Amino acid sequence: MIGVDTHKHVHVAAARDLLGRRLDQASFGTDAASLRELLAWAEELGPIRAFGIECTGSFGRGLVQLLRDTGYTVWEINQPNKAARRRRGKNDWVDADAAAMAVLSGTVDIVPKTADGTAEMIRTLQVARRGAVKASTDCMNTIKSLVVTAPTELRDELAGLGPKGLIDACLNLDFGPLNSPGAATEFALRRLAVRYQALQAEMAAFTEEITALVQQTAPDLLDRLGFGPETLGALLVAVGDNPGRLRSEGAFANLCGVAPIEASSGKTSRHRLNRGGDRSANAALHRVILVRIGQKHPPTMAYFHRRIAEGKSKREAIRCLKRYLAREVYQVLKTLPLTAPPLPEPPARHLTLLPTR
Repeated sequence: MIGVDTHKHVHVAAARDLLGRRLDQASFGTDAASLRELLAWAEELGPIRAFGIECTGSFGRGLVQLLRDTGYTVWEINQPNKAARRRRGKNDWVDADAAAMAVLSGTVDIVPKTADGTAEMIRTLQVARRGAVKASTDCMNTIKSLVVTAPTELRDELAGLGPKGLIDACLNLDFGPLNSPGAATEFALRRLAVRYQALQAEMAAFTEEITALVQQTAPDLLDRLGFGPETLGALLVAVGDNPGRLRSEGAFANLCGVAPIEASSGKTSRHRLNRGGDRSANAALHRVILVRIGQKHPPTMAYFHRRIAEGKSKREAIRCLKRYLAREVYQVLKTLPLTAPPLPEPPARHLTLLPTR
């Protein structure tokens, strides 16, 4: 069993045999040649059952791709238990060894995303679009702050204008030589307005491409009430390009953080709010529910009123609706035409001896 703690510039690997004995530890770079060295190091230790890797969606993506192409089973490792970390301390070697032990114990069953299809394309465009949205907001805030401190005549001219009117007015400013604070303010406002327009065009281009990809991938969901390109895109990104890694509807609900967590004790039987999962997917489901309630969607309202009649608050009823919606979405997402390699068998929950070299 090989555990790997991944970072931007170095990967630390630890190996244990099926009896739990430490075999070796080593660190490698993150370039293509170093990744092949890591694989060769692991193969020299003996037959490999599986790899457990942290951060498979970021720093460990290149290693995951290499191992999959080579035919090895890869499991995604969540961050180590905080209580255990406090007792044992924290360093890269400890984390790599903990990853190997997690694979050995059979407590991991998370299949990493393949990131080689439409979902990854949507994710990339969404990241870029969010950057443009943030920059656009910052640009508008800068314009408004400069208007507040502008000379009186210019401030009176621009005060009270909406975003579109403000940008148009700034674009039409006719500044002369930069020989006064007023001229400098006009120059700055005009350049900021040009930047704002460019960012808006950039956002529109990203939105157009995201919409096309979502329409191509899940047209059935996009036609349903409450689902827009950004909302559905967030769900597709959460699922990934290998939806088969989600073994059940409950797994998808847990992924979105809408499956209540049992918190029973003794004679008390209760569930608490799930604060984990992909929060972007959780927010996407929440937006769909709010739209359907606002539009008086008959099935949604019937379910909502039934939960209210059971004594639940409006907030609790909405949480139940999100779980109900996850069931509807999963039935469509599991049939999407995305890349879906064969799902590996879950790790064994007991020790099985392998022949040694």
